Amino acid sequence: MKVKYFDLENKNVFVTGGGSGIGASIVEHFCEQQSKVFFLDINEEESQKVINTCKNKKFSIPSFVKCDLKNIKETQSVIYKTIKDNGPINILINNAANDQRHTIDEVTEEYWEDRINVNLKHFFFTIQAVKKSMIENLGGAIVNMGSVSWMMGEGGMPAYTTSKAAILGMTRSFARDLGLYNIRVNSVVPGSIATERQIKMWLTPEYKKIILDKQCLKRQLTPAEVAQVVMFYSSDQSSGCTNHYYMVDAGII
Repeated sequence: MKVKYFDLENKNVFVTGGGSGIGASIVEHFCEQQSKVFFLDINEEESQKVINTCKNKKFSIPSFVKCDLKNIKETQSVIYKTIKDNGPINILINNAANDQRHTIDEVTEEYWEDRINVNLKHFFFTIQAVKKSMIENLGGAIVNMGSVSWMMGEGGMPAYTTSKAAILGMTRSFARDLGLYNIRVNSVVPGSIATERQIKMWLTPEYKKIILDKQCLKRQLTPAEVAQVVMFYSSDQSSGCTNHYYMVDAGII
């Protein structure tokens, strides 16, 4: 542990897409802070690995629920039950997404709607579901995970980049509407992060060279470096911060 956030201990934290990649690192970092973590994912096997890692490291043990975030009723139902059984959610991390590549001509109306559902729609409805408990608890923190892909004008996945651009607008809108209730809403925006998925599917030596040439820091970033910033924006150490985004991109923008 590099930093101890005493105010995160015993806080109820809800994370979407916590079974792998950046989401898994976020779950582990909160558990290291002894937060009470609840996370959703569609992949049971990967999620169990996260739980086992936390057990082995003597962190707090997260609670996992298998859930397809495209099913909004099911997602909100899980959130309501979590609040009923454990009290208000103090911190919401909207992380789940899928950066599947696609060409313009491959996109059908059905595929477009599916990508919006996977990468954007549930962000709105998870916030809607936690809002009441945060208001009653006199505050909370929400972090929406973005992406530098649209800022870079990266091609090859227009539905994904559109969704990620929209997350910034959503973040700023919710920050304005919920600030009255001492609820802070920010976005953390990763650059090229060496998750297992990225390494396996996209991070070829050629693509890595392109990325490193553009970055100010000439090394590959890790999921932990993103999670560390998420910790800060979730903690009272950022109590005056809302309506903003912070890039973890090694200076690529």
